[in-house]
Amino acid sequence: MARYQTVGSVSGVRTAQIDEGLRAHMNKVYGTMSVGMLLTALTAWAISGLAVTTDPTGATAQIAADKYLTGLGVAIYASPLKWLIMFAPLLFVFGFSAGINRMSAATAQTVFYAFAAVMGLSISSIFLVFTGVSIVTTFLVTAVAFAGLSLYGYTTKKDLSAMGTFLIMGVIGLIVASIINIFVASSALAFAISVIGVLIFAGLTAYDTQNIKNTYIQMAQAGDQEWLGKAAIMGALSLYLDFINMFMFLLQFLGNRE
Repeated sequence: MARYQTVGSVSGVRTAQIDEGLRAHMNKVYGTMSVGMLLTALTAWAISGLAVTTDPTGATAQIAADKYLTGLGVAIYASPLKWLIMFAPLLFVFGFSAGINRMSAATAQTVFYAFAAVMGLSISSIFLVFTGVSIVTTFLVTAVAFAGLSLYGYTTKKDLSAMGTFLIMGVIGLIVASIINIFVASSALAFAISVIGVLIFAGLTAYDTQNIKNTYIQMAQAGDQEWLGKAAIMGALSLYLDFINMFMFLLQFLGNRE
């Protein structure tokens, strides 16, 4: 009886330690993601400010009645360099995922922040296309939706793992359709991609949150802090991508164009 009580006590302590560790782990995931989002927003805003001017003196191209592209704007939005900037985040993600096991946790965090800045450069054109008010409004809508979906993924007792394969296949389909639409330029296809994209990344938000939680619980027994640190960075990357993609797809049909 005494042995049973001792085992139960140790088990309870271990469970409490895992719960405390899980909270710290999720806080690191969300904190890292938030810093990444801030870097993306600041980079996008700063680049768009340097790329556009209202002074025609020295401007290279006119894009609206009172807006002109600077030399930097032409380079990143109207030259062949735009293709590299457009696909750089995708290449960055593939390289980061492939090399994460060879990085330290500190290096992985630095690379993630560099990726967030590159993403800001890639999406900076939204400040040229959409009004500032609609960008902020869409961001807030995305933040509320993301918070609710992530909370659901964290608290639900339902196993969401079956959704994973279907959602990943959906992402691949979206990438292919988006590349095709660059050349086809179909407004109907663009609208369909936006709607489906919102639904897919909404599902991925809940799925990834649950996966981050379950992975920590399964691996916490090993106590490998270096691995757990890198797992938090990869978790932040997953949720960051869910948020930014849901925001971009929502902006396509909620945003007011300039």
